[in-house]
Amino acid sequence: MSAAAARYCRNSVGYLHSLFAGDAPPVAEPIFRAAAIDAAAAAVLAAFPHTATGTSGAAPPGQVMPAAVRRTVEYIDAHAGEPLTLADIVDASGIGPRALQAAFRRYRDTTPTAYLRRVRLDRVHRELQAADLTTDTTVAAVAARWGFAHHGRFAAAYRQAYGRTPQQTLLS
Repeated sequence: MSAAAARYCRNSVGYLHSLFAGDAPPVAEPIFRAAAIDAAAAAVLAAFPHTATGTSGAAPPGQVMPAAVRRTVEYIDAHAGEPLTLADIVDASGIGPRALQAAFRRYRDTTPTAYLRRVRLDRVHRELQAADLTTDTTVAAVAARWGFAHHGRFAAAYRQAYGRTPQQTLLS
């Protein structure tokens, strides 16, 4: 393992440990728990040599049809509130992971996971807009329900997407 890979793995483990610590860990939410597991798996795959990401089953370059992208978008839109993994998304697409990445870049100018994050961010936005201020609705609770546990990164992404803070949306 290289020094950079070891550092990445160590930092990832530290971050994951922080997610499970405390009285009300954010991993109590199913979407976030699944994201934490995915992050742990990604750290291990990035740090250690493996053969898990072979390309068998992927469509040949240039043979990706837009229908696969449409299927994937429909699947993500319908299941954004569930703990989705990249494997779930790839299975719904009907093509291999690399072909799906390439198709999304070509036809949507994004990646499937970035599209999923954007859909979830939009759902948070809608939920904050529709929130009843007489209840105990909090930005943190809504964000966690949609899989956003790091409040700083969530708030920055939200502000970039909507031009205001999540709290401003909740209170308006």
